[in-house]
Amino acid sequence: MKWDKMNLAQAIDHTLLKPDARTEAIRQLCEEAVRHQFYSVCVHSGWVPVCRELLEGSGVRISAVCGFPLGANLSEVKAFEAARSADKGATEIDMVLPIGLLLDNRINEVEADIRQVVDAVEGQAVVKVILETGNLNDELIRAGCQAAEQAGAGFVKTSTGFGPGGATVEHVRLMRQTVSSAVGVKASGGVRDAHTAMAMLEAGANRLGTSSGVAIVTGIQGLEAY
Repeated sequence: MKWDKMNLAQAIDHTLLKPDARTEAIRQLCEEAVRHQFYSVCVHSGWVPVCRELLEGSGVRISAVCGFPLGANLSEVKAFEAARSADKGATEIDMVLPIGLLLDNRINEVEADIRQVVDAVEGQAVVKVILETGNLNDELIRAGCQAAEQAGAGFVKTSTGFGPGGATVEHVRLMRQTVSSAVGVKASGGVRDAHTAMAMLEAGANRLGTSSGVAIVTGIQGLEAY
């Protein structure tokens, strides 16, 4: 695919997940998303109503994180948060799977956790499942991806940006090889420039989660190879 500023922007979830983010920063995030026509803004659930008002009529969607950033919440708590976010305007939910259960190889419980969130927003929002790949070996990355697809998730995602490491080309490629073409792959964590963004897309990512969206779409103009 030939990437340019416009179609690259449509692969970006413009992200602000800092705990000290204030209203003006959220406003700026939304203004940038509209100006550059990013696919979505990605925010904590508490900011969804604000973003809905700021983005009304723009075509920019809202992604809300869920069980973030640890994934250790009760499944019913995650499901409730996801459902409330969807009710208030989020069309995508970026949930963190239960990392400890995955490390314990309790795959059925991991799948059940994801399924509760998927079921809670059925018909309203697409679920992206964050694996936190920096904690996992290749076998567990494959297992987490398979559990997400079996549970009905629409995407698998590398990282929260708050855990060890971030997205790598190797992990993105492994995730793309593990899930079917019906499931997207989102690279998130450390994607801060156009060169890194293009490497993730070439490895098989369909979406990028980044707080550096403006720098990325500006930088793509200098990458003649793409």
